[in-house]
Amino acid sequence: MRCVLVSRSLDLRFYLGPQFMRAADCIEIVSHPHDGPATDVRLAVAWHPPDDAFERYPNLQAVCSIGAGVDNILACPSLRPDVDVIRVVDPAQAQMMSGFVAWHVIGHQRRFATYQAQQREERWQRLGQRRAQDVPVGILGFGEIGRRVAADLALLGFPVMAWSRTAKQTPQGVCSFHGTAGLDAMLGQTEVLVNLLPLTPETKGILNRTTFARMYRGGYLIQVGRGEHLVDADLLAALEDGQLAGAALDVFATEPLAPGHPFWRYPRIVVTPHDACEVSVEAIGATFRATAEAIRAGRRPPHSIDRERGY
Repeated sequence: MRCVLVSRSLDLRFYLGPQFMRAADCIEIVSHPHDGPATDVRLAVAWHPPDDAFERYPNLQAVCSIGAGVDNILACPSLRPDVDVIRVVDPAQAQMMSGFVAWHVIGHQRRFATYQAQQREERWQRLGQRRAQDVPVGILGFGEIGRRVAADLALLGFPVMAWSRTAKQTPQGVCSFHGTAGLDAMLGQTEVLVNLLPLTPETKGILNRTTFARMYRGGYLIQVGRGEHLVDADLLAALEDGQLAGAALDVFATEPLAPGHPFWRYPRIVVTPHDACEVSVEAIGATFRATAEAIRAGRRPPHSIDRERGY
């Protein structure tokens, strides 16, 4: 069996390193475009594949992402409907994301941005303190990462709500919402909104004027999903009229964020370069091995997504 590495934006051999290349016995790992027999390629590891990436591999059975997101693979026109798409599940990634989100939630609760501004002005002025239980947090998306973020914020004392497309069980201390009615209900009780959704046609542009208007006035956005979830102009408008007090943005529709973009210098926006968390090479290797073993055994690989839902 051969595995082909496919990306138009990364040198996957360099990114994954020699340890990954030795990850599975009896699998030859080659780079795309591959000059050898294409019929032997049954597995691919991909990130932002070119449009024609999968055309020449008629026996391809599965494509592994190198991250939790798979929208870049699903958007590839040459991906056949019968090919399984595999996402990476990495507990260490969820832990990193949880710390990143907690940092911003606490920063909003304790008004750290205001204190930083006061420091620049050499102004000594204490602000009234707020308890964690007075700052309700709503989370969009309740997968592996969302569950860890919700559980950790609840332990810190924040009222936590989580929304998903369909009903899901939630950890102790987390209130669950689902469906259209559930989204409206959760937003109406939300001060800090954390976006962890996968990108699908239904979720594209979900962070918009209507969504912000349903939140508590003076709310805060933490955007760590996908850049296409956010309508940039609507965020700026919500900040200008005071509906939102601030935003933390880690993902953008076009990356890197273009020079001169208003987000760079907006005083109440924190920009980070898509660095909230990352998947470890060890987790990618484990996913790769499990996928290869499943293909050999004639089983569907673990962590295969539902192609109709997009995650």
